[in-house]
Amino acid sequence: MAMASMATRARKPHLLAWRSLRLRKICGGRLGLASFSSPSSSSLSDPELEPPPSPPPPAAGVKVLESFREEFEIGSRLITLETGKIARFANGAVVLGMEDTKVLSTVASSKSDAVASFLPLTVDYQEKHYAQGLIPKTYTRREGAPKERELLVGRLIDRPIRPLFPAGFFHEVQVMASVLSSDGKQDPDVMAANATSAALMLSDIPWGGPVGVIRIGRICGEFIINPTSDELNLSDLNLVYACTKDRTLMIDVQAREISEKDLEAGLRLAHPEAVKYLEPQMRLAAKAGKTKKEYKLSMISDTTLEKVRNLAEAPIEAVFTDPSYGKFERGEALDNITRDVKRALEEEGDEESLLVLSRAVDTARKKVVRKRIIAEGLRVDGRRLDEVRPLFCEAGYLRTLQGSSLFSRGDTQVLCTVTIGAPGDAQKLDSIVGPPSKRFMLHYTFPPFSVNEVGKRVGLNRREVGHGTLAEKALLAVLPPEDFFPYTVRVNSEVMASDGSTSMATVCGGSMALMDAGIPLREHVAGVSVGLVSEVDPVTGEITDYRILTDILGLEDHLGDMDFKIAGTRKGVTAIQLDIKPAGIPLDIICESLEPARKGRLQILGHMEREISLPRTQDDRNTPQLATLKFSNDALRRLIGPLGVLKRRIEEETGARLSVSDGTLTIVAKNPTVMEKVQEKIEFTVGREMEVGGTYKGIVTSIKEYGAFVELNGGQQGLLHISELSHEPVSRVSDVISVGQQLTVMCIGQDVRGNIKLSLKATSPQQASEPNNAVKQAVPIWPSVKDGPSSQEQNSKEESSSQSTESYASRAPSILIRSAAECEEAEKSDGLLETLKNSKLSKKSASSTEKRSQLKSIFSGEGDEETEKEAPTAKNLKLGMRVTAKVHKVLGRGLVLDLGNGVRGMYRFEGEGKADYEVGDPLRVVCTSFSSKGVPVMSLLSDD
Repeated sequence: MAMASMATRARKPHLLAWRSLRLRKICGGRLGLASFSSPSSSSLSDPELEPPPSPPPPAAGVKVLESFREEFEIGSRLITLETGKIARFANGAVVLGMEDTKVLSTVASSKSDAVASFLPLTVDYQEKHYAQGLIPKTYTRREGAPKERELLVGRLIDRPIRPLFPAGFFHEVQVMASVLSSDGKQDPDVMAANATSAALMLSDIPWGGPVGVIRIGRICGEFIINPTSDELNLSDLNLVYACTKDRTLMIDVQAREISEKDLEAGLRLAHPEAVKYLEPQMRLAAKAGKTKKEYKLSMISDTTLEKVRNLAEAPIEAVFTDPSYGKFERGEALDNITRDVKRALEEEGDEESLLVLSRAVDTARKKVVRKRIIAEGLRVDGRRLDEVRPLFCEAGYLRTLQGSSLFSRGDTQVLCTVTIGAPGDAQKLDSIVGPPSKRFMLHYTFPPFSVNEVGKRVGLNRREVGHGTLAEKALLAVLPPEDFFPYTVRVNSEVMASDGSTSMATVCGGSMALMDAGIPLREHVAGVSVGLVSEVDPVTGEITDYRILTDILGLEDHLGDMDFKIAGTRKGVTAIQLDIKPAGIPLDIICESLEPARKGRLQILGHMEREISLPRTQDDRNTPQLATLKFSNDALRRLIGPLGVLKRRIEEETGARLSVSDGTLTIVAKNPTVMEKVQEKIEFTVGREMEVGGTYKGIVTSIKEYGAFVELNGGQQGLLHISELSHEPVSRVSDVISVGQQLTVMCIGQDVRGNIKLSLKATSPQQASEPNNAVKQAVPIWPSVKDGPSSQEQNSKEESSSQSTESYASRAPSILIRSAAECEEAEKSDGLLETLKNSKLSKKSASSTEKRSQLKSIFSGEGDEETEKEAPTAKNLKLGMRVTAKVHKVLGRGLVLDLGNGVRGMYRFEGEGKADYEVGDPLRVVCTSFSSKGVPVMSLLSDD
């Protein structure tokens, strides 16, 4: 027993020592140990009591993902199609890669029987930030609602695949395309469309594909296939083309006034290149595709069609052959016909026909309209095939806005407005490719009242975004470059009434509104929609006869085969969008449609140009104003203030908006009054170059016995001497002004240190009424010789002694407000102090007789004739100077005069004198005053 106890105690350290044990497994929450072999333990243990050895754990198997891959080359780009590796449960899934950009597209279809009367196809395209290696900047750090670009790419995928689903297939289908990775070189939109086509080919969904989608660019006249993003920035053409083997499905174009001939060449090049996408898709479908499933199709029986045709064809034809019907009158008459047919079917008890009644009646309408157009060449409203509806154009419909227009074509009416903002108002874009912002935006709105319906406004609408983007691309080609016109522009298009082609009406109305806003467009842009009605052989499916319609109605769009929207100028096409209903249209018919569209566009442009042909000037209108000022970065920092406090204060006090960039300040004000107010505040904060004779606003900061100190723009102070307060004698300064009072004073000079001398009496109307008195405003700077020597006289002599022969009045310099320290530093750097020492010596040698003669010539005006011989400059132009000017521009309320040497002056009409002057006419004028901005104000001199 003692030996057994000792053996047990000897084993305990081995059980507790972790290094001496071997961990076997953790199972059921208990720790299992491997057997420990030692001489002592083996001799003391009973073999019969030992547990059986555990089996080794099973090794994880290796799953093999069977994937299929196709590689091909188009336009020097290697393209891959791959399926089977990811998204294996989807009905069809394909990853399309081009270099380092990869796009996944999946399709799925509902398994229940169809209950809708249309194809509920949904296309969702998404660009997630991880594709670029970024984290979203949103508050939740997640992607939010679909952006405009994602909606547009979804439409680009939807348009070519929708016509290829079989008739009567009304099962719900969802396409989801997402960008897995992007190198920023290739736009994933075309890749997503081709990947969707391949995914539909792999699925069991009945579909008449495949489809090939290609992008074509053009640089220096050379077409480029699959251009990169950098190449598109240099290209004057961005053409996206989709087709089957022999027919066109979709066209989307943005161009810079490309001619119809060059556009046709690009289309004919794009077709064979797009066809190259078809064979790899079919090879991939042969390897990994599913057998097409037998879906239940919702078809209308021939018996139902015949019964409805017999009941409705005659009254429908009577409605469509009467051109006096308007849109709503025609619609009401057709609704009455539908109710009559329904009543007849209910009396017969034909439940099957009642279920498809609306579709059957619509089929009867379609046959009647198409037959009349093909056979007789007559349309619903009685127009010829190539005739444009009556037009109405009005620019400046809303006078208080920066720009507005009203455009009507038939019953379609659009109201367009223009708002101009600062460069900082540009829209920030958050997309994988393309620019980070855009300065031109066009927002299209289609309210329910435009078609006399009830509805509610909810978020972004795919149709509104698509129509607005089409009009935006059409107008971009004629906008001035950013270097010349850096402002942000927003166009709002409100559809007031809709009867077809509202997007093209938006192009026309937007062009007129932009010119009404004064934006320097190169020329007008107009758009027109072209339709097609065709007869098809039921056996071969080939088109046997067709008619091309110019400026289609909403009903012709619904009952026709295509909606071909073409916008452009007189020189060429700027934007195109083609949507079709059948399973493709031959390219020859598409190219033939370009010429009728061009003729219709030229007719519309003629009407627009008669209404407004040049950008309108904003001088005489109480409209929002814009101004761009140049400042140094130090001055802009003073304007912004700590954390932007000063800038926000100015915006709150004035209602204007300020945008600051490198050396540039852009001001957007509601009207000229606000603009003047905000400029005064900016000048007060930042400061600007001042000139003698200019009037400025300031605030009295302190009052002394000899005058008052007035704080001017830039925070500098000027001295308002007691003698300059009033034309009447003043005993005390406080009798006339007080601390904190805002004054409008005139700069009458400066001393040698750059300190500003101000005058209040020089701004009184009495002094401004007579030119001779205006000359005497400068007397305090240059006092009469009869007076005894004073400090002002000494300063004047010191300033003028370096050029003793120059007239005092002609040396009125422009003054930049600065501090005393800056003046001292400038004086030392320019050697001004040394000049003053020399001037004191030369002053003694000057004859008093010469000084009297000089001053006499100044105030008597004897030097006017000499002044007229030389054109004035911005520095030597003074009050009372007579010059011979030329009319530079004739405005509504006055003239802009060319005084020579690049100096401009203004003359205001006293009566109706606008018709008496023409550009280039010579005028003898005299400078009577300066405006608040330093512009010379001139008055006419009589011939004698």
